[in-house]
Formats: sequence, C-alpha cells, structure tokens
Amino acid sequence: MDKLRRVLSGREENEELGLTAQVLDSSTLSYSTRVKWFLICFASGVLCSILGTALLFLPNGLKLFAVFYTLGNIAALSSTCFLMGPFKQLKRMFEPTRLIATCVVLLCLILTLCSVFWWHKKGLAIIFCILQFLAMTWYSISYIPFARDAVMKCFTTCLS
Repeated sequence: MDKLRRVLSGREENEELGLTAQVLDSSTLSYSTRVKWFLICFASGVLCSILGTALLFLPNGLKLFAVFYTLGNIAALSSTCFLMGPFKQLKRMFEPTRLIATCVVLLCLILTLCSVFWWHKKGLAIIFCILQFLAMTWYSISYIPFARDAVMKCFTTCLS
C-alpha cells in the first residue's frame, strides 16, 4: 500500500527512507538463510570444541584446548544471532532472568584465556573450561520454558 501511495504521489522509493533504513532493508536475511547460517555457525562451534578436546593431549595442548574450546563456545553463542538478530540477542542475553548466567559465561570465557596465556595455570584453565560448560548449559536452558525449574527440582530431589 505504501508503494502505491509513493508511486501515486510521485516520490521515489528510496527518497523517503534514511540511510540506516536502506542499509537495514538491504541486509535482511531470509528465514532459510538464517537457519543455514545458524547451523553452520553452531556446527563450527561444536567442531572447534571437539578439536580443542582432541588437541588437549599434545605438547602445549592445553593452550590449544583453551583457545579452541573458548572459540567453539563463542561461535555456538553467536550462532543464535542469525535466528533472532544480534540486537535482539544482546537484549535477551541481558534480561534479568539471564543476567547472572550471561555474566558468568562471559567471565569464564575471559578467565579461561587469562589462566592459559597470562597466569600459566593449567589446572585453573581446566576448571574454567568446566565452568564454561556449566554456565553455557545453564544459559542455554534459560531459553526453554520451565527448564531451569525442572533442573532445580531434579537436583533438590537427588540431594534430599
């Protein structure tokens, strides 16, 4: 309807849109493209994590493990940007229900790399990788309705 109105009024199509709107219109992805890139990015993240685990037992393998495992988690985390867009993803990451999980994930990513490259503490790097896994798992299940409650009930039932 807007196009018809623009044609009838004699205005060009791009004249009404600002530069930002033109860039956003030209950079939108179709649903199938978003799903394909999500799968590619997520699969590369999983592949990096597996490759890092395989490199763990080489000389200087702990550094490679920490880097590849961290890169894998970053790729898996950023893969969801293709599904919902980067701004919406960032907005949802820092919602009150996910704020602590997001901060712990980001902190563990940074501390893993710090423990390998600056502090040279192998045991600490492995602990932070384990914490990365647990934080990413907790963050991921926050997107599933009532999943956190189910996990908490399961743990409280097992412990009591």
